Amino acid sequence: MNEKPIRDCNDQLVVIGDIVRVIHLDKQFIKSFPEDERILIESMVGNFFKVIAVDEEGQACIMREWHDERGQLQTHVIALDAEEMQKV
Repeated sequence: MNEKPIRDCNDQLVVIGDIVRVIHLDKQFIKSFPEDERILIESMVGNFFKVIAVDEEGQACIMREWHDERGQLQTHVIALDAEEMQKV
């Protein structure tokens, strides 16, 4: 695991359990999802999420949960770069 500290867009230290606001997601990243899921990914921008993990590249991971049209729970875990998040 990467031991380098995780920082946000303001160079603030970010650790597991912190709340971050997603301030940007790369358009190519969004386009990598199936079309029906893109709106859910795009809707993460501007919202607040708890950092739940640190991935093998040393990025802060957040999770989005929602229920699909059949009522089944769906999740996405994404890793954020410093410029994509702001610690609150």
